[in-house]
Amino acid sequence: MLTRVKSAVANFMGGIMAGSSGSEHSGGGCGGSDLPLRFPYGRPEFLGLSQDEVECSADHIARPILILKETRRLPWATGYAEVINAGKSTHNEDQASCEVLTVKKKAGAITSTPNRNSAKRRSSLPNGEGLQLKENSESEGVSCHYWSLFDGHAGSGAAVVASRLLQHHVTEQLQDIVEILKNSAVLPPTCLGEEPENTPAHSRTLTRAASLRGGVGAPGSPSTPPTRFFTEKKIPHECLVIGALESAFKEMDLQIERERSSYNISGGCTALIVVCLLGKLYVANAGDSRAIIIRNGEIIPMSSEFTPETERQRLQYLAFMQPHLLGNEFTHLEFPRRVQRKELGKKMLYRDFNMTGWAYKTIEDDDLKFPLIYGEGKKHLPSLVPDTRLAFHKGIRIQYTFLLRTVSFPPYQRKVDECVLRRWSEEEARVMATIGVTRGLGDHDLKVHDSNIYIKPFLSSAPEVRVYDLSRYEHGADDVLILATDGLWDVLSNEEVAEAVTQFLPNCDPDDPHRYTLAAQDLVMRARGVLKDRGWRISNDRLGSGDDISVYVIPLIHGNKLS
Repeated sequence: MLTRVKSAVANFMGGIMAGSSGSEHSGGGCGGSDLPLRFPYGRPEFLGLSQDEVECSADHIARPILILKETRRLPWATGYAEVINAGKSTHNEDQASCEVLTVKKKAGAITSTPNRNSAKRRSSLPNGEGLQLKENSESEGVSCHYWSLFDGHAGSGAAVVASRLLQHHVTEQLQDIVEILKNSAVLPPTCLGEEPENTPAHSRTLTRAASLRGGVGAPGSPSTPPTRFFTEKKIPHECLVIGALESAFKEMDLQIERERSSYNISGGCTALIVVCLLGKLYVANAGDSRAIIIRNGEIIPMSSEFTPETERQRLQYLAFMQPHLLGNEFTHLEFPRRVQRKELGKKMLYRDFNMTGWAYKTIEDDDLKFPLIYGEGKKHLPSLVPDTRLAFHKGIRIQYTFLLRTVSFPPYQRKVDECVLRRWSEEEARVMATIGVTRGLGDHDLKVHDSNIYIKPFLSSAPEVRVYDLSRYEHGADDVLILATDGLWDVLSNEEVAEAVTQFLPNCDPDDPHRYTLAAQDLVMRARGVLKDRGWRISNDRLGSGDDISVYVIPLIHGNKLS
C-alpha cells in the first residue's frame, strides 16, 4: 500500500503535465485520447485572443498576464486577468465565461395562474438599462448576468466543457420557474398549476389540535371538514433560484459522465459561478475557488471551500455506510498520524464521522490501512526557477532542474534544499492520497493509482449557494465582488486581497473603464510575484503561486441600477 501511495503522488504530478492529453486519469476506458475533444482548448472567448496569442500566453517561464482588452466585452465594466502556471501542466487549466442570459418561459410549460391583485412591476430602469421585467410582456422573459470560473485538474477537458455548457443548464432550470419569479408579491405555489393563495398565513394554518378536530364544528357534524393538516412550508422565491442552480450543476456533471464515452473530456474541475437575477447575486461554489465582497472596506465571504478536511465527516460517514467503496485498502477512521504495526493493542487518538473532538481507541489490524483522508491543510504548488522541468518516469520518479543543476529522486526521499514539492505533496490533505478537493464536476474515471477503487463516489457536484441582495445597500465605485481560483487564495488572504483592492481603486480615475481590469491585473501580479533566483517571490520573500491564477473584479455599483 505504501508503494501505491508513493506512486499515486508521482502519478499525480506527472499526469498533470500531460495537460490535455486525455490520459491523466488512471483507469483508461472512457475519456481516452483516441476520442475527439468535445470542444477545442482555448482561453476565454471574451479575451478575444488570436491563436498566436493563445500560444504565447502559455509561456511557463515569462508567465505573461492576460487582461481584458475591451471592457465592453464584459458587463458592468467587469475586470478580468489571468496567468498560466509555472510548469505544472502544459495548458492553463483554468477556464472562464461571462454572458447575459435571457430566460424565457418554456413553450407549453405549466405555471401558476397570475394573481390579479399583485402589484404592477416597473417597466424600465431609471437609467434605461433593460434588465427589469416589462409589464404584460411574457415573451421577453427575464435577463440575468452570469460569470463563471472553472479550475481544472488532471487536464483541462472538464473545465472547457463546463465553461461552454453550464450556463445553458442554468438557463434551462430557470425556465421552469421564470413566470413564478416575475410575480414576487405571491409565494410560489406548492404544485404548478394551482391558483396562488394570497391570504394571510394565519388563516391558512391550523394548529395540530384543531386539525385533528376537523377545524370547526362538532365531531361528526356535516360542517366538519375532512381531517387533515393544513401546515405548509412557505418557500421564498430565492429558494427556487438556489434549487435551479443546484440542479444545473447536477445536470452538467451528468452530461460530462454521459459524453465521456464519446468525447475526450479529461480530468475534472471546480466550479464557481455568479448569477445576478432580479436584483440579487447568487454565488454558487463547488470546489476551492473563492468569492468575497469588499464593501466599504468590509470583507463579506460569499463562498466556502470544499476540501477533505472541511468535508471530513461527510466522507467518513459515506465510507462507514458503504465500506466496499474503500476496496479493503483504506480505513475511514482518522488518526493524528499513520498507525504502525508495533502499536497494535495500544490506545491511540482517533476520530470518526460522528466526532469533532478526539478520543482513544485500541488499535486493531484494520487501523493499519491507509486513511481515507490523509494530510493536513492546503499547500499551494511551489513556483520554481525558470529552468525547472517536471517529469513522470515509471510511476515513481520526479525530476527537477534547479539553476541548471539536475537532481533525480524518488518521492519522499529529498534533501532539504529540494523539499518544497515533498512538503506540498506529502502534507496536503487528500482523499485516498489522490485528490485535494471534494466538490466539482467530472472526475468520473478517477481511480486510486494502480487499483480499481473509484474516487468519484466521494466527490460531489452539489454547490453551496449564497445570496446577496443588492437592493439592501448603496454601493460605491470601489465596492466589488472578487472571484478567483485557488491560485490567488493559496498565497493571499482575504485581508491581503481587500487591502490591495482598497488601496488600488481609489488611485484610479473613476471614469476609467479599465480600472477594474487593472485591479484584477494587480491582484494576479501580487499572487504570481516577481521572478528571482529561487523562483517566483511575493511580498516578504514568500513563495509566489505556481498555479494558474484567474481573477474577476466585478463592481457592485452597477448592480444597484438593476435592483
